[in-house]
Amino acid sequence: MRVFTPCTLPNGALLKNRFVKAAMEENMAEPNQLPGTALKNLYASWASGGVGLIITGNVMVDRLAMTGPGGVVLEKNTDLSSFSEWATCAKQNDTNVIMQINHPGRQVFKSMGGKVLAPSNVALNMGKHNALFEAPRAMATDEICDLVQRFCDTALNAKKAGFDGVQIHAAHGYLISQFLSPNTNKRTDEWGGDIAGRSKLLFDVFYGVRKACGDDFIVGIKLNSADFQRGGFDVDDAIEVVKRLNETNVDFIELSGGSYEAPAMQGKSGDERTLAREAYFLAFAKQIAQFSTRPIMTTGGIKRLSVANEVVSSGMELVGIASALAYDPALVNKWQVDEHYEGFIPATQWKDKTLAGLANMALVKRQLRRLGNGLKTSRGSFAFVSLLLDQLRKASLTKRYRKQYIDN
Repeated sequence: MRVFTPCTLPNGALLKNRFVKAAMEENMAEPNQLPGTALKNLYASWASGGVGLIITGNVMVDRLAMTGPGGVVLEKNTDLSSFSEWATCAKQNDTNVIMQINHPGRQVFKSMGGKVLAPSNVALNMGKHNALFEAPRAMATDEICDLVQRFCDTALNAKKAGFDGVQIHAAHGYLISQFLSPNTNKRTDEWGGDIAGRSKLLFDVFYGVRKACGDDFIVGIKLNSADFQRGGFDVDDAIEVVKRLNETNVDFIELSGGSYEAPAMQGKSGDERTLAREAYFLAFAKQIAQFSTRPIMTTGGIKRLSVANEVVSSGMELVGIASALAYDPALVNKWQVDEHYEGFIPATQWKDKTLAGLANMALVKRQLRRLGNGLKTSRGSFAFVSLLLDQLRKASLTKRYRKQYIDN
């Protein structure tokens, strides 16, 4: 099967196969938002499990702008020793590892405090859960320039620590994705307006990172195929961005979809479109990929080898797997022995889609913590119990985070 064959990225990096451990939010950082023993154990398990490339959970470029209280932060002056150890663990078994770097923008829980920035002062629409989030403030020009520099500083430190590359997160409703969407970007300056203006921040970050880190460093971009919200960033926009990326030396583009408001990355659309039960975004990725000269990767709900092979046979160079590797980090190795072996992804069916999404994330994060602690995973965990435990843990981590960074 082609999915098991090597893949050479445009920068010359050789991946032993086309399986990628896609990013998941772990919330497993030690105090000071650094990677510790649990994260190193977790990544060692993925490296030994057979994937060709590992993409880390999103690492924040600013400790005052966090997706969660247990997130990892890498800034200009961060000590790199623990990051070097993390990279070494993830690179075992001839595995490549790149760091996903991110800024949440307006997708910051109110309990966290800190900066809540966006291209425009458009608040999240989470229905009855609106109170969980602070209204954002539109970014000034100097803040945009500072943001670009932060991405560059984080990427350069990732290189110094031994990571093979970075992935710039421009999807899932985070800050760069907010600039791309006409629903959230109402600016009338050079960073707003048509898709060329709305994508300017993405290209500013990409060119800055490439200049800072050099051509031999993997630089990928995670992009929504669509926001799956009426009036948002859609397939036609994605095609235009991909066409412009053809003119760069980006090493791969991962196509995903959704945001906190429409969690398509969990298989739930916010508009009338129906997502596939597995490989959620493949149909959209095939439509977009025909316009790309750069390697394309797609992720979303893949748990069977036959589907992974279909992704690659459809023209994608790389196939991303996330939740299924939280339950079974050796999934790729098992597929080499038994092509019919089926992975597992939780699917909580609650009427409240926001709570169901949080429950699914809690189930996955519970398995990640078990792996980090050297324990076996469990497919039989209860959604409600996992959500409750996750909320209690998040409250404790939030208290620790605020004491260190916000309330002192």
